[in-house]
Amino acid sequence: MDHIDAVRTPASWVVVGLDNGGTCNNATVLDGTGQYLVDRLVENPSRVQDGPEMAVESLAEAFTGILELTSTPLSLVRAVGLDTPGPATAAGVISSKGSTNFSQVSWHGFDIRGALEARLGLPVIYANDANAAALYAHHRHFGAEAALTSSVAAIVGTGLGGGVVEGGKVVSGAAGMAGELGHVQIPLHGVLEQDQPVPLCNCGFEGDVESIASLTGIAKNLLPYWLQRFPDHPLTQEPIGEAAKLLRGYGEREDPLALAVFGQQAKAIGKLFTIAANFTDPHAYFLGGGVVEAAPHFRQWFLNTVRENTQLRREQQEAATFALVPDLDMAGARGAAVAALDTVAA
Repeated sequence: MDHIDAVRTPASWVVVGLDNGGTCNNATVLDGTGQYLVDRLVENPSRVQDGPEMAVESLAEAFTGILELTSTPLSLVRAVGLDTPGPATAAGVISSKGSTNFSQVSWHGFDIRGALEARLGLPVIYANDANAAALYAHHRHFGAEAALTSSVAAIVGTGLGGGVVEGGKVVSGAAGMAGELGHVQIPLHGVLEQDQPVPLCNCGFEGDVESIASLTGIAKNLLPYWLQRFPDHPLTQEPIGEAAKLLRGYGEREDPLALAVFGQQAKAIGKLFTIAANFTDPHAYFLGGGVVEAAPHFRQWFLNTVRENTQLRREQQEAATFALVPDLDMAGARGAAVAALDTVAA
């Protein structure tokens, strides 16, 4: 566990939030009065590559570690919120197809929620990691109005995650796979150049949001095209995967190739939000992911470009806001805790 200075002790009963990632778990505690007891990352290795048994034990270690850090007695814990990268069912069973972090056969069909519940002896409430971040963004933004409002969040990372929140709660869907915004197919007119190939997604779809607005989309689809247009660019000397990771730094320096790529990503998300505007007409549109961690001028440019490419009616423009997901590195654990708190309160 990292050393933390800003730690509070609980004022009441609590829930614990655990965010499971490819390399680390992040843990937080939320008490019944709505106060988080830590205000920065508290991490331990997630060990997901070592298989389910070791990974569940690491989550248990994260749980006991955060209780020790916040001087929270186990008897005060009512429930645990857990989020993992998708795809998984609403009940926390890892899908047998399409997961980057859980690629080993031993993970396929593994009930991570049930396994952690058995290990801890406490109720565990499961959420997809992007859904958890969306839920936290919603509650942080709307506060007391959270239960009366709606939002859509797009989280740009290796893929494109998302979340739809209605009446303060995540819309999970029949199979638990609602809010998979990355796999919404969008109109490509106005996004791609005339001679640009239709981008392909790893899921098999053509022209979905993730095929453009993700690190994978940059490496697989956008950068190969734009490097041909800028043959003297320094990134032509790098392997494509490394070039994709370096691109944000060029964007912060207003490099023309980088702005062309990120401009297409922002336009794609604008098309997605236009669909959302006609589907759920949310009160807020949230943008999260690596771009949020970029230099302030660059992330503001990106958010402005998304907004400019989201076609809203005048009445919708007056009713809705666009904002960045706050506290992004902590948003998953905090959103998982909110989901647990909501369940306990209900």
